[in-house]
Parts: sequence; structure tokens; C-alpha cells
Amino acid sequence: MQLWNKGFEPDRLIEEFTVGNDRELDLRLAPYDVQGSLAHIKMLESIGMLTKEELTKLTEGLQEIAKVIDDGEFVIEEGVEDVHSQVEFMLTRRLGDIGKKIHAGRSRNDQVLVDLKLMFRHQIQLIAGTVFETFRKWQELSDKYSDVLMPGYTHLQIAMPSSMGLWFGAYAETLVDDMQMLLAAYHIANQNPLGSAAGYGSSFPLDRTMTTRLLEFPTMHYNVVAAQISRGKTERSLAMAIASLASTLGHFAMDVCLWMCGNFGFISFPDEFTTGSSIMPHKKNPDVFEILRGKCNRLQALPDEVGYLVGNLPLGYNRDLQLLKDILFPAMDTIRECFDMCTFMLGHIQVNNHIIEDSRYDYLFTVEDVNRLAAEGMPFRDAYRKIGMQVQDGTYVPTRSVHHTHEGSIGNLCNDEILRKMLVVLSEMGVKE
Repeated sequence: MQLWNKGFEPDRLIEEFTVGNDRELDLRLAPYDVQGSLAHIKMLESIGMLTKEELTKLTEGLQEIAKVIDDGEFVIEEGVEDVHSQVEFMLTRRLGDIGKKIHAGRSRNDQVLVDLKLMFRHQIQLIAGTVFETFRKWQELSDKYSDVLMPGYTHLQIAMPSSMGLWFGAYAETLVDDMQMLLAAYHIANQNPLGSAAGYGSSFPLDRTMTTRLLEFPTMHYNVVAAQISRGKTERSLAMAIASLASTLGHFAMDVCLWMCGNFGFISFPDEFTTGSSIMPHKKNPDVFEILRGKCNRLQALPDEVGYLVGNLPLGYNRDLQLLKDILFPAMDTIRECFDMCTFMLGHIQVNNHIIEDSRYDYLFTVEDVNRLAAEGMPFRDAYRKIGMQVQDGTYVPTRSVHHTHEGSIGNLCNDEILRKMLVVLSEMGVKE
């Protein structure tokens, strides 16, 4: 069954190629399609396109379909083109010609748009909640290990003292920036396109303000062409946000792989959270974080894939846009899966509390000693030269003490302030702590 059927059947090979796996992906849109249809028919009744009796019957029919979806029993039947067709087919089978009336004033173009907007809004909230769990874990570890010093590096050379608290806390705050991008995607998605029809509006006196209110959108895409253009724009903004989150998590995964290496030994995990070697009995491999790194690297290609797909399309709907589901739907699952796994692993991380006792890290404290001499009154350049000469002639002995008090430093992590920043972003997305 095709909503556009005009008395002939398309070639089967053509149909299989153009539909692809879209019917399977459409199953995820089913609850949102019903939600959009419920709002649409209420609006149709308000403008005289449906009677109150018809509205009651259609509402009850859609609510029954919603229950089928909730129970996991909704399917797109053989020969039915997509989720929109299946919902209308089920209504028509139950109610007769009344079921055919739900499409008045709509096109599948704005129907799929509203489904996607509702889905993306919900998925962004789910992603934000998952990310927040990792954020909380990083902050918890930052507080717990705030006094455990570790080497800081520049150019992968030993540079200055850092701390495990500073390291964990850095990734927590970086997530706040990533979440700002997710928030931008949320705002772009959280606009009502319903009523834009095929992208050029309708001659019916549709009340788009009413459907905007019913679907709990704070605003609408007013210009009907702009509403259609938002297909691809919305996905691109979400792809960029997911890629940003993946960049942070992938960077952290690389750090973990490095810090677990025997040449560093800063952290470890229980044996059951690592893998071994078929030939080397001593191996404890960070496979989880290597897979995390790989998945996150793939996700960082997401904006390019979306961009290449939509970048040269002419104005109006084009079938290419269907492929956006194939790109983005799995990515939304993957980013949540990655953050869930990271949070789980962080619950079992083991930190080496004696990292800097190793003499190889003596030179970490040269800057501390230069600053100490400068604070005592010696000109900075003289202090720098004095410590530098001690390093050169092998007489340097580190004080191994750190006195950092300014905001965001080893001794003043500002984790509470960072949490407040995160909570502001979450509140704008309607995500509760």
C-alpha cells in the first residue's frame, strides 16, 4: 500500500531499491507518528474538517495503535510502504473511510519531518542523560583523587605537575562544551514543521499554532519552505553534536590506553575487565577503551557523511533525505552505548596513588621551584637560570611540593562551579538531574 497510489504498481526492483531498509528504520518513528497524528486531527476538527464524532473515533483508533506500539507488537506489513502508510492503513481497516481523512492538510514530507523532530527531541534528552552519568562519574573521581599527583605533558614530554583530579575534572568540564552543541541541536529540532505539507503550505485553513501547542513545541518553522529545508539541517546539527561528544570520549579512551601501558602505569582495571594474549601470559589489554576509541573515531565522521549527502540537493524534498535515517539512527544508539560503557568501566578504575615517587618525574617540579624562588624575591629570569643550571650539572633536587590555589588549578578544581554550568544546559533541554 502506497499513500500516493494512483492505480498502478511500481516495478518491484525499483521499489526494493528505493525503499531499502527504510521500513525497518521507520519502526522507530511509530510512536511519534501517532503523536503527530493525534495533534493533527484535533486541529482538523477545530477548523471543520472533521466532526466531533469522527475525531472521537480517530482518537480512539490512534490510541489503540499507540498501545500496540508500546506493547512491541507494531509491524509494517508486507506491501505497506512506510510507517505513515501503516498507521493510516490500520485506521482505515478499523474505521473505514474515516481513517482516510487523517491525511488532509498533510504531506508525507511534513509528516516525517514532525516525526523526526519529535524523535530527535526525545533522543537528545536521552543522550544528555546518559552523558550526564559519565560527567557525574568523572566529577566523583576528580574529587576522590584530587591530591594524587601525576605528570603533565607537552609534546609527550614530562612538563609540569598535574593530578588525577585535574585529569578527570578536565573531561567533565569538556563535556559541558559538548552539551552546548547538543543543546543547539535540541533547539533546532524543537520546532514544529507540521502544516508545511510538501514544503509549500496548504489551501486548508490549518491552525499551526494549535498543533505547535499540542505537540509542546516552543515555536514552529513559520516559513513552509524553511520547514522543508530543515530536513538535513536538523540532522547535521545533531551529527556535529554527537561528533563533538565522541571527540571528548575518544580522547579520554586514548589517555586510558596510554596510562594503562606499563611505561606509565598510572591506572589499571581488574583482570576481568581486560583481555589477555594467546601467547604472552602477562598481557592485560585495554580492549574496551580501544573499541570505544574506534567507535568514537567513526562517529566523528558523521557530520561529513551527512554533509556530503545533503550538501548539493536542490530546493524541496528529495528522496536522498531518506538515507539520513540510515546514518543517524544507529549513531544515536552508538553514542549512548559508548558513554554507558565508559561509566561502567569508570566504576572499576584503579588509580596508582604513588605515581610521582618515581625519580623519572623529578623534573616535573622545576617550574614549581623557579616560581618559589621568584615568590621569595629573586627575578624570574635569574630563578629560571639558577634552576636550569642545576638541571644541567645534575645537582637539581626537587622539592616535590605543589602550591596551586587559583581557580581551576590542582588545588582548586572548581568542580561545583562546573556542575552548575552543566545543570544550566540540562535544564534548557528539559533533563532533570
